[in-house]
Amino acid sequence: MSRPQISRRSALLGALGALAFGSTTAACAPSATAPIGAGGNGAAPAGAAAPGGAASASPAAPRVPYDITSMLMPKKKFLGATFDGVPQSLAPVDAFRTTVGKAPNLLVYYLGWGDEFQTDQTQAVWQHGMLPYIAWEPFKKTLAEIGAGGEDDYIRRTALAIRDLNVPVAISFGHEMNGGWYPWGTKDSNAADFVTAWRRIHDRFQDVGCSNVIWVWSPNVINPVPTVRLKPYYPGDGYVDWLGVIGYYAKTGPHTFGTLFGPTLKEIRAFSTKPVVLAETASEPTPRKPADIADLFAGVLADPAVLGFVWFNLRKETDWRVDSGPDALAAFRSAAADPRIGFDVEHP
Repeated sequence: MSRPQISRRSALLGALGALAFGSTTAACAPSATAPIGAGGNGAAPAGAAAPGGAASASPAAPRVPYDITSMLMPKKKFLGATFDGVPQSLAPVDAFRTTVGKAPNLLVYYLGWGDEFQTDQTQAVWQHGMLPYIAWEPFKKTLAEIGAGGEDDYIRRTALAIRDLNVPVAISFGHEMNGGWYPWGTKDSNAADFVTAWRRIHDRFQDVGCSNVIWVWSPNVINPVPTVRLKPYYPGDGYVDWLGVIGYYAKTGPHTFGTLFGPTLKEIRAFSTKPVVLAETASEPTPRKPADIADLFAGVLADPAVLGFVWFNLRKETDWRVDSGPDALAAFRSAAADPRIGFDVEHP
């Protein structure tokens, strides 16, 4: 997340996305045999050679993960959040539920590139009634290194751990790639390297039969970077399930749902009909914050293509939290009470 620049499978899923966006053309499916909910992430044939490398080990037969289809296109909207200290502790989640009157059902947390995936923590998130959403941040390696295959062992190890966990996990890689504030962004990398790295990660997951990932392509809203086009950074519908747009209601600049997110959604809809999740959003603590909150909920509820949002409930650079003031909290509690947003993540 950057604050200096604040203003961020199948044929069936493609068809659903097309309906959500009001398009008459369904997104192309990468494979007729690709399982629903994996961005075309079907298991490779046993012993098939990995592109640019030696033959991979025969993957285990893919297991059907806990109802991933209901997570991909839920009937109600996601009420997501992220907090300091998660997923090591889920106490902030319980505090949020008490504070706002409704529990989040989508939890974002961050994984540094090279760090090991913690299955116990992710399992705890799922059992706590939330879809785990991991923002995978490649600080330690360049996109070129990842795309060239130098990180394949680490990627496969992570993919195997997620596959064997066998619960739905949303993953975004290199979020806000269209901005210049991260090393994988526009100042130190380029669109071609981003796409190559993304596809390589996705393909290594495919090699081991990991089909329980929801792939989230997550650009920042274009308002602070209007000259950077998004299409060159898009890996393709066969590699993406959700469009995870990031954008914040700041003291200055766009401060309505239409002006904050509209230009980005319009640009994206020119090349993809995938559903949208607002992967990071919040409002600065100004007298306008209650109105911002009401506007966010109204915008999400009004657009069938938007599956929900993730509130950045941290004090970082400014106090983004829903309870930064009594008026803001009252507005959030009132809006969150709407039965159309938030739903129970059910387990078999």
